[in-house]
Amino acid sequence: MAFAKWGFIRQVARRRRALAPALLLLVLTLGSFIFLAIADEVAEGEIKALDEQVLLALRNPLDASDPLGPPWLEEAALEITAIGGYPVIVLSLLVVAGLLLVIRRYGAAFYAVLSVGSGALVSYILKNHYERPRPDIVEHLDVIHTASFPSGHATVTTVAYLTLAALVVRFFPDWRIRLYVLAVAVFISFIVGVSRIYLGVHWPSDVAAGWALGAAWASFTWLCLSLHALYRGRRLADGAGKRLRESSVEAMEKP
Repeated sequence: MAFAKWGFIRQVARRRRALAPALLLLVLTLGSFIFLAIADEVAEGEIKALDEQVLLALRNPLDASDPLGPPWLEEAALEITAIGGYPVIVLSLLVVAGLLLVIRRYGAAFYAVLSVGSGALVSYILKNHYERPRPDIVEHLDVIHTASFPSGHATVTTVAYLTLAALVVRFFPDWRIRLYVLAVAVFISFIVGVSRIYLGVHWPSDVAAGWALGAAWASFTWLCLSLHALYRGRRLADGAGKRLRESSVEAMEKP
């Protein structure tokens, strides 16, 4: 009876470990599909009318340079959008990677740098590929330097904070803590993206595509990490089982 119970627990544990890669693959697929669908609409110009309606809805009907809301809301949007800027992202990444190196989690540090760095590179390449102009129907309330599609802030913020969330949840087995950490990462990515639209420096479709691309890329790197962990755990388990069997054989052969 005890052996049957232990076997059942092991099966449940295996299914839970296999659930994460399956969910990550689902997010990767959906994110990629949404990004490509938006990119196709942008290339054909079929989404421009909707983009313009959303941007103008956030501005004073009598003055397109004046965003809706009190003056402090504009200041808050500028401060929020800075969370997704490269200085803050790079500084946060260096702090986390440095901590991981200090505690000798070299693989985790490499994963964090590779995931965020490659995500930023993908965003830059796609911007140069699509070369979509920035919105020209409202005044820009923040400084801009690159093309519009996809939103670099939305993409890199999503990749960065989901990557950091992936590292944090590994230390907490409680699903409620894991859900909270993921919710915080998603919320930060969301408000940064909304701030870009509110400030008039991105079309809404730019931000939506950035969210989708960021989620897909973060899921891809997270999936690679999860599969590596499963493979490594399987190898360790097989090695331990082999040593145990060899020890049993040696014990039986001794007089």
